[in-house]
Amino acid sequence: MSGGGKQDRASVGPDVSPLDLRPDARPEAGEDVREDNLISVARIARPQGHRGEVIADLLTDFPERFARLGRVYVKRADGRLLLLDLENSRMHKGRVALKFAGCDTISGAEELRDARVLVSRDQLVELPEDTYYDFDLIGCEVVATEGQHLGRVEEVRNYGAAPLLVVRGGARELLIPFALSICVEISIERKRIVVNPPEGLLDL
Repeated sequence: MSGGGKQDRASVGPDVSPLDLRPDARPEAGEDVREDNLISVARIARPQGHRGEVIADLLTDFPERFARLGRVYVKRADGRLLLLDLENSRMHKGRVALKFAGCDTISGAEELRDARVLVSRDQLVELPEDTYYDFDLIGCEVVATEGQHLGRVEEVRNYGAAPLLVVRGGARELLIPFALSICVEISIERKRIVVNPPEGLLDL
């Protein structure tokens, strides 16, 4: 998980398929918002073309979401948080090109360089059972089935057959596969994961 706040990445146990997107809610301009409840879905890299469009790196596993987004939060590099209407989006060479209302020139687009596009929790894609957003897993206490405290999830590494939970307890770091056969109980509400590790896993 890279730095810069929560990202719209999801981890899944084996043989679980994603759901279709649900329609996204639209945040209202006057509503109160806490930045720790916002999730990054893209990072604006630079202007694109001459009409105020920008090109952005994806920070989401669900790029289709941009076609359904209307109003989004944009946090500029200087820390200012904006609420902008998204007029248009299109995929471009593995990135997403975005056009915001009121941003119609190269200089206007340049002001958004290195900004992050954010959505609120109620705009997140609904996930199927046994699939979790990485940011919900980070910070969870991890305990063995017999009650031994192993540490807390610091990072989720998504590669290989199953994602790996990086669990730190004091100076010790454990790499625990995020598989349903090992992570036998997951409670995001309680921030707790119970694991039944195979023999030798905790000795690595």
